[in-house]
Amino acid sequence: MKTSVPTTIVLSPTGDFDPRLIATVGREIERVFHIPFSVCTLLPDLSFAFDAGREQYHSTPILRRLAGVAPPEACKILALTDVDLFIPILTHVYGEAQLGGTACIVSAYRLNAGSGARCFSERAVDRVAKEAVHELGHTFNLRHCPDAACVMHYCRSEADVDRKSSDFCRYCRVMLADELRRVDRKAG
Repeated sequence: MKTSVPTTIVLSPTGDFDPRLIATVGREIERVFHIPFSVCTLLPDLSFAFDAGREQYHSTPILRRLAGVAPPEACKILALTDVDLFIPILTHVYGEAQLGGTACIVSAYRLNAGSGARCFSERAVDRVAKEAVHELGHTFNLRHCPDAACVMHYCRSEADVDRKSSDFCRYCRVMLADELRRVDRKAG
C-alpha cells in the first residue's frame, strides 16, 4: 500500500513582500523542480533569531524552527525574508539550507541593493529566484558547484548572482534527478 507523501514545496514569506515576487519565486520553483508550491507563513516573527551584537538574524535557528513546523504536505520549506541573515563564520549570507533536509531560507535584504522589500527591480527579483533555487538545491543534497554559470555556484556578491544562470549545470541536473528518483522510491 502506498503511503501519503509530501507533495508540495511550501514558500513561507516573512516580511512585507509584493505578491508578484512571491508568485515569481513560486513559478521558478515549479519550473526547476517540477513540484508544485503553496504559500503559507509558518514563522510570522523571527525575533527569536535576532543577535543584538551583530544587528542581524542568525539563520540556523530559523531553519531548525521551520523544520519543526513543517506541514504534512511539505516535502521542502523555503522561507523568504527581508531581514539581514548571518552565520557565525560569515559577515552575512543570502541564504542557508539544511543539506539533504527539509528547510531553507533566502533573504532579499542584500539582494535588493537596500531598496526595501516592497520595491523590487526585475534584477532583484531574478536574484531572489536564483538564490531560492540554489538553497532548495541544497535541501536535495546538492553542494556548491565550481561551474560559475550553474545556479549552485557559491556567490559572494550581487554581481556573482547576476552572472550565474538560473539553471543547473549538466552535472548538478543529473545529481538532482538522481535525488528526486531516490525520494520517489523511498515514498513508494
